Amino acid sequence: MTEKPILSVRDLKVYFHLDEGTVKSVDGVSFDAYKGQVVGIVGESGCGKSVTMKSVLRIVEPPGKIMEGQVLLSKRDNPDEYLDITAMNEKGKDIRAIRGGEIALIPQEPMAAFSPIHTIGNQIMEAIMLHSDVNKKEAREICIRALSAVGMSMPEKRVDSYTWQLSGGLRQRAIIAMAIASNPRLLIADEPTTAIDVTTQAQILRLLKDLQQERNMSILFITHDLGVIAQMAQYVVVMYLGRVMEKGPVDAIFHNPKHPYTQALLQSIPSAQKTTKVKLPTISGSIPHPFNKPKGCPFHPRCTRAVNGKCNRDLPSEFVVGDQQFASCYLYEGNEEFVR
Repeated sequence: MTEKPILSVRDLKVYFHLDEGTVKSVDGVSFDAYKGQVVGIVGESGCGKSVTMKSVLRIVEPPGKIMEGQVLLSKRDNPDEYLDITAMNEKGKDIRAIRGGEIALIPQEPMAAFSPIHTIGNQIMEAIMLHSDVNKKEAREICIRALSAVGMSMPEKRVDSYTWQLSGGLRQRAIIAMAIASNPRLLIADEPTTAIDVTTQAQILRLLKDLQQERNMSILFITHDLGVIAQMAQYVVVMYLGRVMEKGPVDAIFHNPKHPYTQALLQSIPSAQKTTKVKLPTISGSIPHPFNKPKGCPFHPRCTRAVNGKCNRDLPSEFVVGDQQFASCYLYEGNEEFVR
């Protein structure tokens, strides 16, 4: 792409130093997000998806610490210049202006994200007044418009509701309203449909898609559900044990996956086209304990195509395996067809 990314994550490493040892939760992650693009971050539980996104907002809890790498955000008034988020004070004025104002977060569980003793309107208005030069009355009007934009019925009445007075779907809409109220350029959706039923999940996904298109926002959509990724994302990043295994356009990832891990994930998905009463393929073994990560490629103990003496020894580089498609796998080393 000739266009410059709105967000660029470069070789990000986030470690948790514990008494039992060091957990390398994110271990060299790189990807870009462009304006108006939905980037899906997918992987098994514990692969480092949420920690990566928390690092973008500098909200990683202690003892977690960014050890290396950069998170670069383009300036709103000059897209050719970038702010280095990793160099900012995590409690400073600069990062507080970015949180909510430039990059907003939709957390996994809205019941835990909202205060139960304040109305949703008060909490959304607080966020609006933090990032905009408006008074309380104007903030309330913006809040009501945001609640209306996310499809909440009777927003003038709901603005004075507490979270415990709302259903799961309405709470989810309220947290999305808070996220979009200050018109951010990038939205991080951290498994936003985990705690709601399937029908409400479909409504929330449709809402996010409509908001993204109307506002031309970029979205980082974190999930372990490949079906949601196929529906929402234009570009996909597949993670495993803190590393990116493969990344590429959604069509390439689903129809022509290159990494053995991505291939195994897709083969294990139930399909209406598959023969009935046949066991689904599974990925053998289990995710290694974080204190005992294998040497070399983290997936090699479970990989059916691992090359002994290579995959179990050194980390593979990121090889070009298609148009904007990359895989960290020795199977593509030296293949001139895929050289940059």
